[in-house]
Amino acid sequence: MTTRTSSGGTGGSSPLRELESVVVAGAGQTAAVAARTLRRRGFEGRVTLVGAEPHVPYQRPPLSKEYLAGEDGRDELYLLTSDWCEQNGVELRLGAAATAIRPSERSVELADGSSLRAGALLIATGGRPRRLPGIEGDRVRYLRTIDDADRLRAELRPGARVVVIGAGFIGCEVASTAIDLGAQVTLVEQAARPLGHVLGDLMGDVMAALLRTSGVDLRTGEKVEGYAETASGAVVTTSGGASLEADVVVVGAGMVPNVEAVTGAGIETAGGIPVDEYCRTSVDGVYAAGDVALQWRPELGRRVRAEHFDNANAQGMAAAKNILGGKSAHTAPPWFWSDQFGRNLQHAGHCDGADRVVVRGRVEDFDFIAFHLAGGVLRGAFSVDRGGDLAVARQLIGAGAAPDPDVLRDEDADLTELFDTL
Repeated sequence: MTTRTSSGGTGGSSPLRELESVVVAGAGQTAAVAARTLRRRGFEGRVTLVGAEPHVPYQRPPLSKEYLAGEDGRDELYLLTSDWCEQNGVELRLGAAATAIRPSERSVELADGSSLRAGALLIATGGRPRRLPGIEGDRVRYLRTIDDADRLRAELRPGARVVVIGAGFIGCEVASTAIDLGAQVTLVEQAARPLGHVLGDLMGDVMAALLRTSGVDLRTGEKVEGYAETASGAVVTTSGGASLEADVVVVGAGMVPNVEAVTGAGIETAGGIPVDEYCRTSVDGVYAAGDVALQWRPELGRRVRAEHFDNANAQGMAAAKNILGGKSAHTAPPWFWSDQFGRNLQHAGHCDGADRVVVRGRVEDFDFIAFHLAGGVLRGAFSVDRGGDLAVARQLIGAGAAPDPDVLRDEDADLTELFDTL
């Protein structure tokens, strides 16, 4: 059975047409959610997922936490099993990356020399770790895949000297896991504070305090200027004059979106693949979602590329619904979480551009939520061990609320009552 649908690019909608097949360039979180959504909504045409890795789709957040620590096995990571795909008619083309995507033809060329054409195409190619020039060698690790995590896990032994370059969320999570496993961790960050560009200066200082009180040797405001390997280890030299000896060096310098297969094919790819709030590209029948998508956010008046689990889920679902003729906008505030040093950290919305920060709780005890406001409007929130408050804040952000700061900071006030003022 085929599904009748209409699909359109950002410039408009095409007439109704018969949709017989969907190809997803990518086989990660976004692709898995899209495939499930297509089947759950009754699509019975062909669904094909194209993945560069040999593994069935799996979730990545545990790779720097539970899986890296040896607490979870591979089976707990998998999003789709081979049996599920067989039973639901989802074809997996694994171990053969998409090398060329031709949006105008809705076709994908694979590394094995084959090609696929589809009625609708979803680009969910994700991203890869940003490489640092000159930081390469037998003791350098980047963390993105199951295989990367397996290799690093074997090296995080009690007493191991670990140098982590980059204090983003991946770097901080790896540092936390390594500390828990008994390693000695030095974390080098060129900015003045960890995560300051995401959370703001005040919360960046809080993150620095959390790292240091948890046993991490945090070096902020220092760039890596050299790397060398010796017979017994590696040495990282910094702009602060330090020579840091290591058994393993982990680089967490951000992510680069995988847009090469689309480059030169009629879609702008600077900084990601631009899409509207419906995950539509400028080419009819072609969508993009997940880490590679640079999505228009009307509330911000700009495009944003979000590299988070929840975003991959939401965009994958929205793209699938819209491929089938729906009009499902992804407009929810971005949200992500991180477990570090026995604490649960959560973030919602956008903290950059805030002109006021209101705190509920005790920052010094790492038990608080910080509300970020711009012009009185709640734009973002960051919490440590305050997941319930963060859930409310997320809804308030989505509603464009301008809450009373006194209510936000008052521990005795019920945050849900702020909905009465909307």
